[in-house]
Amino acid sequence: MNLAVLSGVFGAMVVAGLVGSGWALVGRASGEPVRRTPWQPLGLTRRLARRTVLQLAASIAVGLVLAVVTGWLVAVLIVPAAVLGLPYLLSDPPAAATIRRLEAMEEWTRSLAGVLGAGVGLEQAIGATLRSTPEAIRPEVARLVARLRARWDTEVALRAFADDLDDVTGDLIAANLILAARRRSRSLAGTLQAVAESVSEDVASRRRVEAGRAKPRGSARLVTMFSAGVLVVLAFTGDYVAPYRTPLGQLLLVVLLAAYAAGLAWMRKMAEAKPPPRIVGAAARAGAS
Repeated sequence: MNLAVLSGVFGAMVVAGLVGSGWALVGRASGEPVRRTPWQPLGLTRRLARRTVLQLAASIAVGLVLAVVTGWLVAVLIVPAAVLGLPYLLSDPPAAATIRRLEAMEEWTRSLAGVLGAGVGLEQAIGATLRSTPEAIRPEVARLVARLRARWDTEVALRAFADDLDDVTGDLIAANLILAARRRSRSLAGTLQAVAESVSEDVASRRRVEAGRAKPRGSARLVTMFSAGVLVVLAFTGDYVAPYRTPLGQLLLVVLLAAYAAGLAWMRKMAEAKPPPRIVGAAARAGAS
């Protein structure tokens, strides 16, 4: 058994080396620069890629060792799939980031309404709010300010701003700003305050919904961790899982685990709210046509 374990360890090291070498070669062979976006900075993208490769190599190594020690050959597939897939399936959906962006829109709208209340023009007021804009939407507001300073037509710049935000709440803000740019209305400050109040109520309702959805996600995490722990213990000590050591049993095990993963994916899909249709921008025009 010691020789088998040693062989498994060396095999895992070889696989990890091959994976790491392949990642390094791919990284050097790609001559195109990685595009920096507000959502994926260059350093963060590289760190995530490196961490994923290391996790994949380590999980393959662990799977090989388990396959040699326990005779469960499917461990080579199950362990990497669990290491890479379970964090995504059991993590919270991107609702928290959406709520932070809504809060940022609300804060920026209130700030813009305050500046407009002092009698400043629309374009000057937008530029004045850039320094105090929340981080969640600062890149979008910075691009809007840059377009206005580059002598873009105000309505065109605001429509591009709505496309940058890519959210129906951003469309509502941009639509009011577009109407104000057309009519040069002095009541825009009050309208923006009302929009901010509406966004605040939307944020509060979404927080209540997410608090209710967090309970079943927590239960799913506990059940998954408990089941995985029992499966690992029985793999080493129990005769209950002896039938799964046969080729047919291991195939059945893969099918059952895949069905469980599909259930987690279905639960996550149900928790992801479908965004409402856009009302401003290219997406809205495409939907209308």
